[in-house]
Order: sequence, then structure tokens, then C-alpha cells
Amino acid sequence: MKDLNDILAMAQNVQNELQKAQDSLDTIEVEGVAGGGLVKIKASAKGRIIGVALDDSLIVPSEKQMLEDLIAAAINDARAKADAVSSTEMSKMTSGLPLPPGFKLPF
Repeated sequence: MKDLNDILAMAQNVQNELQKAQDSLDTIEVEGVAGGGLVKIKASAKGRIIGVALDDSLIVPSEKQMLEDLIAAAINDARAKADAVSSTEMSKMTSGLPLPPGFKLPF
């Protein structure tokens, strides 16, 4: 059995690797779309909204409700993609870490 110092060093290494992985998620971009591409939302894999792009044809006052619905749908699409990328990236980062079987990480 490893001594306590080895276990603490391993835990610190795991924590450092997880922090690097979390930091890298903000540099990965995903794009959510709605309305056949009329509304596009760019987000980071952490879920931070980076930008919103609206097709000019949507800027009609009488279509305000539809536009709001499309924006919400595009944000939800971007968020779902961000969650998927985040999960994939975190799995890559933790696959080589010496974690005990069944250990669940907080993400």
C-alpha cells in the first residue's frame, strides 16, 4: 500500500489535471442553430455564450415571438452541444488518471 504522501501527491496531480481540462473547455467553441440556420448561437464548451447571429429576414416586428423562440432553441442546441463536448473532453483527460474503480468525478 502506498503511503499517505504518495496518495496526497496523486490527488494533487488529479486535481491539477482536472483544472487544466476545465480551463481548456472555455477555448472550445460549439454552434447551436435553429430555424434551418436562420439563428446561430456560438458558445464555449463550458456553456458561455460567445455570439448570436440572426438572418436579416427575421428582423420583422410582427415575427417577434417566432424570433424569440428560435433564439431560445438555438441557445438550447448550443448548450446541448457544449455539454456533449465537455463530457467527451473530460473523459479524455481522466482516462489516464489512476482513479479507483467506481470513482465519480464532479462534472
